[in-house]
Amino acid sequence: MTPADQGPGAPGPDVLVDPGVDVPVPADGETWAVGAVILDGQGRAFAQKRGPRQRLFPGCWDIVGGHVEPGETLLTALAREVAEETGWRLRRLRTLLGVTSWTGDDGGGLRHEADYLVEVDGDLDRPALEWAKISDYGWFGPGDLDRLKENRDPADFLIHDRIAAALRAAPGAQ
Repeated sequence: MTPADQGPGAPGPDVLVDPGVDVPVPADGETWAVGAVILDGQGRAFAQKRGPRQRLFPGCWDIVGGHVEPGETLLTALAREVAEETGWRLRRLRTLLGVTSWTGDDGGGLRHEADYLVEVDGDLDRPALEWAKISDYGWFGPGDLDRLKENRDPADFLIHDRIAAALRAAPGAQ
């Protein structure tokens, strides 16, 4: 493991990136988002349900994450989003689960998204959630994955697929 990028706005020397984990660098003019799949001690993944008034994907289950702001690296944005959305602190990037490109229904154009299996520090039993933006949260194991398809178009099971991949990639997974 190596410490994360120490450039301006970096999340700090205590965020580790496992060997071989790619952290893309956005090209000028590209819009990026990042996502984090966080597992608890029982091997379940954290997800939160977007509120009904959210512009993108209202009422859908989502992983922790969001847009990369101008001047941020993907890693810095991921650390910021984890802290803002849960109160936890990003500690380690274990696996790049995938990079995808998508266009939302909000007129924001093409976005690229990198999603990671991560480890965090903090009390996983007491997330500090943004209740103005979400309506529910939960921990999802292999038997709960179909719930992640709620309110999603059958062609858009990205969150389901990312969490399923994280559960397969988790230490001790079979």
